[in-house]
Amino acid sequence: MSTFTWLTGHKPALTEAQLKRRQQLAEAAPLDSRTLQQRFVVLDLETSGLNMRRDVVLSIGAVVIENSAIDLSQQFECTLQREGHQASASTLIHGIAPSEIAMGEEPAEALLAFMEFVGDSPLLAFHAEFDQRMLARALKQSLGYRLQHAFFDVAEIAPLLCPKAGVGNAGLDGWTQHFGLQVQQRHHASADALVTAELALILFSKARQQALDSLPVLLQQLNSRRRKLAHSI
Repeated sequence: MSTFTWLTGHKPALTEAQLKRRQQLAEAAPLDSRTLQQRFVVLDLETSGLNMRRDVVLSIGAVVIENSAIDLSQQFECTLQREGHQASASTLIHGIAPSEIAMGEEPAEALLAFMEFVGDSPLLAFHAEFDQRMLARALKQSLGYRLQHAFFDVAEIAPLLCPKAGVGNAGLDGWTQHFGLQVQQRHHASADALVTAELALILFSKARQQALDSLPVLLQQLNSRRRKLAHSI
């Protein structure tokens, strides 16, 4: 790898090879009339905390849904190296020791690999706003890259399609219990991504039963629900 680096103002320093890889990253595909059969990347992030301006991404776990199935041949898992990272209250939740962080992948390399894995696919997450903002910030800081991929929130889709479930604000645990799903290890990025994908498959099946088999139509229904909720406050 070339040792030539690019550094201007506050932009991140990248090697020549990393710049080339960044340039070759796929652009986000337009949603158009894409169906729920297409490729989705389901991700989960573990972070140093919940402050979206101060905390950082520590690990990324992701799996792929395609053709109404989880493709276990397409999985991504990576721990990011963070200099000076120390144990905190969050360590008790995600269980990632500072020694693991110290041995992790250099952030630019990890994030490039992840976006290469994503390709032009839309992303799914539970409470997606947090993952989207944390990922976007990490990509901007480490790669000078602007995230433009569509994110869909499974936490929004679930009550839209299952309004009588009675889960309320119980979160991922509540929905997994409602559908009888087994979680191997909560607050582990790969395990949470996998159970989120399993939940998404159940919801996609319900969406098709309700004639919501295209992303634009599903998004339209989500936007309508958001407006109703906003007016009810």
